[in-house]
Amino acid sequence: MRIPRPESLYESTAGRRGGVDPVVSFSAGSSVSGKSSLAGRHNGTVTAPRAWLIWTVGIFSYLVAVSQRTSFGVAGIEATERFQASAAAISSFTVLQLLVYAGLQIPVGILVDRFGSRAMIAAGAVLMGLGQLQMAFADTVPAGVLGRVLVGAGDAMTFISVIRLIPLWFAPAKVPLVTQLTGMSGQLGQLFSVVPFALVLGAAGWTPAFLMLAGMGGLAAVLVLILLQDAPPGVQARASNQGIRDIGRSLRHAWQQPGTRLGMWSHFTIQFAGTVFAMTWGYPFLISGQGLDSATVAGLMSLYVATAMAVGPFFGRFVSRHPLRRSTMVLLIAGMTALAWAAVLLYPGRSPLWLLAVLVVVLAVGGPGSMIGFDFARTFNPAHRMGTATGIVNVGGFFAALIAIFLVGTILDILYATGYSQGELYGLDAFRIALSVHFLLLAVGSTAILAAKKKVRHQMAAQGVVVQPLLRTMAEQRRQRRDLRRENQ
Repeated sequence: MRIPRPESLYESTAGRRGGVDPVVSFSAGSSVSGKSSLAGRHNGTVTAPRAWLIWTVGIFSYLVAVSQRTSFGVAGIEATERFQASAAAISSFTVLQLLVYAGLQIPVGILVDRFGSRAMIAAGAVLMGLGQLQMAFADTVPAGVLGRVLVGAGDAMTFISVIRLIPLWFAPAKVPLVTQLTGMSGQLGQLFSVVPFALVLGAAGWTPAFLMLAGMGGLAAVLVLILLQDAPPGVQARASNQGIRDIGRSLRHAWQQPGTRLGMWSHFTIQFAGTVFAMTWGYPFLISGQGLDSATVAGLMSLYVATAMAVGPFFGRFVSRHPLRRSTMVLLIAGMTALAWAAVLLYPGRSPLWLLAVLVVVLAVGGPGSMIGFDFARTFNPAHRMGTATGIVNVGGFFAALIAIFLVGTILDILYATGYSQGELYGLDAFRIALSVHFLLLAVGSTAILAAKKKVRHQMAAQGVVVQPLLRTMAEQRRQRRDLRRENQ
């Protein structure tokens, strides 16, 4: 006798209410199934031939994008010396990069629905290569900022386009796991910036290190153009031509869907802390604030990447098996993040290495955990809006990250100018205050998640789906296990 899981799934109801699609059916690992789904979308149970090759090419492009995205975080101290810039000026490099990235997510989502993944990934790789070429020879703040803006624009085109390939090439049951593997594999790009890029930067200097990154962008573009296909033969991979009015309607419907907003706020809440740490303030905090040497910091950053890769499959299986408990997992990660930062920032003096390692592990969990937001977009939107909905979700985490990065840099400069830092721009006491902005963003995001979750549950209840409280469900599971054991005795 098999114990049924309490998360019984449901079928969609016909029609729309107020311009919002009904909550469409989804099962463990399934994608949206609705009347408005993209014609010819992979709806079978068998993964398409060449799917893993296509995915590998996409993953390499995403790996390159992540390495380009996080490289400046490794070079933060060198950039301060090269450009003779303040903390706020250095943070502006990443803030503007993320601002471009976040601002392009929805336009890129619309464009990838229109032109397909191959064209968008190749264009993104070219832009990132040009951006790093600009960075290699930049010796002023405006020139460096221009390079990072180009990197942000190219990076914006990559992830959404790779994610869109997955439901077109893989069977629905594999989609959540492959999505997590995508995020997990992309973390290797961060490992590349932590180790090889950092070594070249230290040994050969600024220009050779960034020229190496530019070459990686060019290689990714060539591989995509030669090997990547938008969809298996016979599958229509692009939405039909749409006018401006149709695009606006699609964007409005995606936003009006409460599940899309739940995904965006989930991404907002648990993705930003790791991004802030890896892209800008992690290295200065650990080296200048905590007094660690470069080798130890590289080890902690490697732990960050290894953790993110290790927990990705767990989240993929969790989403497949417990699709009605996704927001609970998101809130749990948010709480863990707040506790970890509180423990480090409130610790008297410099934190012990084990506590910093715990912080790194918790921050790393937020990366793959935030992929749950994309699963909300996938399961609550029809296929022809998937790129648009994914773009909306992806705005969340990076918008929160750029707010945090900017505020941390600004607060550090204010504390330095007022004398609080005692002449040390990146002092530990200054970091304690500046990094506390995490708690504000975590609180805002968690509150928004609860509000969006309530609307999603109301929408589900209107269609006959009532989600029992988690504690009651767990008690019912224990009762069923006891009954099963008695029957088998």
